[in-house]
Amino acid sequence: MPEIPLFQVDAFTSKAFKGNPAAVCLLENPAPDQWMQQVAAEMNLAETAFLTPDPAGLRLRWMTPTTEVDLCGHATLATVQVIRELHANNELPHWIKPHWNQSCLQLQSRSGILTAEAAANGIVLDFPATLPTATPVPELLPTALNLSPEHILWCGQSRFDLLLQLNHATTVRQLTPNLPLLAQLPVRGVIVTALGDAADHDFISRFFAPASGVPEDPVTGSAHCALAPFWQPHFGRNTLFGFQASPRGGHVRMDVHEHRVRLTGNAVTVFRGTLLV
Repeated sequence: MPEIPLFQVDAFTSKAFKGNPAAVCLLENPAPDQWMQQVAAEMNLAETAFLTPDPAGLRLRWMTPTTEVDLCGHATLATVQVIRELHANNELPHWIKPHWNQSCLQLQSRSGILTAEAAANGIVLDFPATLPTATPVPELLPTALNLSPEHILWCGQSRFDLLLQLNHATTVRQLTPNLPLLAQLPVRGVIVTALGDAADHDFISRFFAPASGVPEDPVTGSAHCALAPFWQPHFGRNTLFGFQASPRGGHVRMDVHEHRVRLTGNAVTVFRGTLLV
């Protein structure tokens, strides 16, 4: 197998070693799914993105260390950051060049066509909204979160995840979930959220996905596709600012437009290299 470009990028941050790290693998030639899953396990990050040629243009796939997922924001943002930097350095691979049109990109994915734009204030991703609908609190969930039931103000389910609105930002920050118990829930992950407690964000959140091989994700773009339409009626405006309160932390700007959410964030490339196998 020829040498394959591989990058690691911290997404939804403007500082290295903050935000959410993702690996980006540029695959000009097809590779077996099993091999890609092994690469994702070797990288051992929340997500590894694989960009490949597609009859319709470019295809982006995302894998955790254990499974392929349908949508991932931070690894998409990381991929666009890599393409932007390669273009700026006149290093963009020939098979990507035709699709990088005035700093804009269209990507085929398991969640349909995604568009991205490298703008002055960051990278903007156009993703489908995943508005959660109300559902009873699963019986084991308060125990799995080490949380008193009265702290849960609302429970709903989006396309991928459970979403819980909690009583206070401090409750969100101080959660210490039982991850093996949380992994028993039949969802990709669990989003917890509350009103913000600082001037730089409207709401706060955290995201746990042990069933998908991700105990706690540092900053989750796809979770904000559910958080944005959930919080939008509360604030009465379409532009929202979120802070994901993981140990690394990260900020996400969201613009809600009907059934789409535009996520804006920055990214920093930490290293680049080549896969040799």
